[in-house]
Amino acid sequence: MMPSPLHQRLHAELARREAAGTRRRLPAPPAPGLIDFSSNDYLGLSRHPRVRAAVADAAQLPAGSTGSRLLTGNSAAAEALETHLAQFHGTEAALLFNSGYTANLGFFSTVPRRGDTILYDEASHASVKEGIRASFATAWSFRHHDLQDLERKLSRATGAVFVTVEALYSMDGDMAPLPELAAFCRTRGLHLVVDEAHSNGVYGPQGEGLVAALDLQNDVFATILTFGKALGSQGAAVAGPALLRDYLLSFSRPFIYTTALPPATIAGLTAACQLLPELHAERAQLLALSAHLVATLNVVPGLRVPATSHIIHPVFFTHSPGPAQVRAVAAAAQAAGFDVRAIVSPTVPVGTERLRLIVHSYNTEAEIDGLAAVLR
Repeated sequence: MMPSPLHQRLHAELARREAAGTRRRLPAPPAPGLIDFSSNDYLGLSRHPRVRAAVADAAQLPAGSTGSRLLTGNSAAAEALETHLAQFHGTEAALLFNSGYTANLGFFSTVPRRGDTILYDEASHASVKEGIRASFATAWSFRHHDLQDLERKLSRATGAVFVTVEALYSMDGDMAPLPELAAFCRTRGLHLVVDEAHSNGVYGPQGEGLVAALDLQNDVFATILTFGKALGSQGAAVAGPALLRDYLLSFSRPFIYTTALPPATIAGLTAACQLLPELHAERAQLLALSAHLVATLNVVPGLRVPATSHIIHPVFFTHSPGPAQVRAVAAAAQAAGFDVRAIVSPTVPVGTERLRLIVHSYNTEAEIDGLAAVLR
């Protein structure tokens, strides 16, 4: 039987990715004993005894939530967690979503309407861009961290204007200029939206995130809090005015038509959130190790780590290898006992392939030094 035109098209597109070395495949599960320089579990909360005990205690509850929040999936525990998140992050309210992806999709596909404008940093996460694609608002990207380009794009804006950035960017580990952005939006009456996926739990006196650490809660319309990173779990919340929560609850399709998070996840998240204020030493260790990694790898010939990276560190090669070579370096590091991953196009632009190293509070300087020796 001859393959259909659709089969031929799918095969051809995969073949093109294969030839370019950019075809995606599921990696093998990490081998036991590898030193973790890859996971998003920055503070080790996925393995913390109190979090694990909370999840185990929830085993007596139903295994699933049984429905969406608007049907049978709501619970007192979920509402209590939302109340805690709002108080902890200094906002009026918060609404749980099942992931950071659906939180961004749910916000941007719902709140900006036809006639409004979304101005987004070109390095924004794919979930933000998907939400924008699903919106009827007009949208333009502005150059990364470039407020002058943002000003130029603003001259064409209409309606309610939303400016969206990540507090800490997921591929380069660099921070948005939040104080300058907040002042820019405040003086022009714009609505600033900050994705705190990679900064939630890590920055601030108690791990509240960069918005709270910089005392910018009153200048930010909405904050996206993702729990799959420093919280060591899954899910997310949109935090902001109570009116925003009510609006999303009534109109956001990714919230309305999704089965709610299960009780065990809610229990684990609640325990992780309660732990955050106690983790001063872990946050200090994380940031110290982050600085040590930058300093150590930047003296290895042929490597470059941006001094602006925090926690997430792209490792570039001065000879600009292709995807296959970067993957080979990652495989060699894994063979030497280090869980290191390659990031290649189309996740990042062609020519910017890199290793992506993530530091954790449970790493050590000796482990970083050992990885540097392998890469050397």
